[in-house]
Amino acid sequence: MASSVLQHLLDIRHRRGAGYLPLLDPDRLAPDELEARAQLCVAAGADAILIGTSLMFSSRNAVCFERVRAKVDVPVISFPGSSGQVVPTADAILFLSLVSGRNPELLIGEHVKAAPLIHEYGIETIPTGYMLVESGTLTSVEFMSDTRPIPRDKIDIAMAHALAAEYLGMRLIYLETGSGACASVPDEMVSAVADCVSVPVVVGGGIREPGVARAKVEAGAGFVVTGSVVEDNQQRLCALSRAVHVKERQE
Repeated sequence: MASSVLQHLLDIRHRRGAGYLPLLDPDRLAPDELEARAQLCVAAGADAILIGTSLMFSSRNAVCFERVRAKVDVPVISFPGSSGQVVPTADAILFLSLVSGRNPELLIGEHVKAAPLIHEYGIETIPTGYMLVESGTLTSVEFMSDTRPIPRDKIDIAMAHALAAEYLGMRLIYLETGSGACASVPDEMVSAVADCVSVPVVVGGGIREPGVARAKVEAGAGFVVTGSVVEDNQQRLCALSRAVHVKERQE
């Protein structure tokens, strides 16, 4: 593995054209199921595994990370919905700041609560500017974060927020419509944001088909995230992986 998880991701982006990051929900899946799904994703070509949820109802989060890490040879990254989801068994944590909203808890409050634990555990942090985009339905992340998403047609607003996040030191920009979204982030918005920042753009939410994933990469996405809709479908996972890894398709 590279010297850091972030460097591993950057290397993947350079070598494969873009990275594929399935997101697994530790609250919806029992540890055995989550472990099996992670192995399925890696066999299909996933470059890392994200584990996280908007609302955690169980105490098995740390166990899930530990078991998945023992079974896969790619980084297992925490995608926390709150400071309560910080665990010592993650390879790294996306240190998410919801820069598209104005909820102070998700701009700095949860980060202050999480920081001492992250320091104690020695987890690698990947500062990430998290931007919620209008999806056509009320998603869990929109409800739980109590923030308004960026309108789909307000590309200039998305660009301004992404630039602000980069200037604040964020290493990734994450454009998200949310779990169960009716629509993905518009390709035009992905392209505009990717063109105006110098850090990689991650795109998630509403991506269920290989063609949609490929369109995000062609628009400029450095990483594509898919969720529970496809995580147990080996054929779909393989097709999504091939669609994201554009350099391998060209060779």
